[in-house]
Amino acid sequence: MDAKTFLGLESTHNPNRWILPVTPGVSTRGNFLWGGCGLGAAIEAMEGTTGRPVIWATAQYLSYANPPSIMDIDVVVANAGRSVTQARATGHVGDREILTVNAALGARDVAAQGAWETMPDVPAPEDCEVRFALDDTEGMMSRLDFRLADARNWDAIDGNPSPDGNCSMWARMPDVLEMSGAALAILGDYVPFGLGQALGKHAGGNSLDNTLRMVEIVQTDWVLLDIRVHAIANGFGHGLVHLWAQDGTLLATASQSTILRFHEDFEKRRKRSSTAD
Repeated sequence: MDAKTFLGLESTHNPNRWILPVTPGVSTRGNFLWGGCGLGAAIEAMEGTTGRPVIWATAQYLSYANPPSIMDIDVVVANAGRSVTQARATGHVGDREILTVNAALGARDVAAQGAWETMPDVPAPEDCEVRFALDDTEGMMSRLDFRLADARNWDAIDGNPSPDGNCSMWARMPDVLEMSGAALAILGDYVPFGLGQALGKHAGGNSLDNTLRMVEIVQTDWVLLDIRVHAIANGFGHGLVHLWAQDGTLLATASQSTILRFHEDFEKRRKRSSTAD
């Protein structure tokens, strides 16, 4: 299965319009579209429209899309050069805009290359503790598999902040066999996880944005999410995720700013959403 099938993204007769059914399987525990799935769907749509691979893409999250709605994704090609296309995708449910994604797509045949970031020295996935999910039987979390490489499980969060704001865990999507920009966009949406780890509290957040920068695609079963929280202030958290293949290849980076929320805030929002449904 590829990321397009995983997401349920559908093409239309119009090559610039795509459709994403918002199902529980691409939604959060709060019953709204998972931000990484929204960015991933927009990347797939722009790659499908332009025929070029994503270089970078940045999403601004404007509103929530709840199941069982349908999100239309409209792609606009702003400029198409010899090797780079600049495009944007707008996701909306009816007249309500959900997200806007700007991106550059393309590739250049240049011999120079290098990678200067260092992958953390952590145990292999099979030697790490399983991260358990909280009562999520049909949402996005039920379709992901995690192993805690250098992070605390839910019951080990004890109020003590992290000394450096860094944590890491292995992640995989068992149904997805093909690594891609869209797949990495889904897995890169994990700065909110890092906020709770950094604070030592049951916390996370709602993403305001997500920027994916592609480096190199190699096929890998597990991806190491090397999460680095830079700062938390004024009710917001900022950080990035380096995404590593098992062989040590840097696949991509993802950076985010997030509305800081604590677990009780999530529960209140979920109850309001369930009551509205």
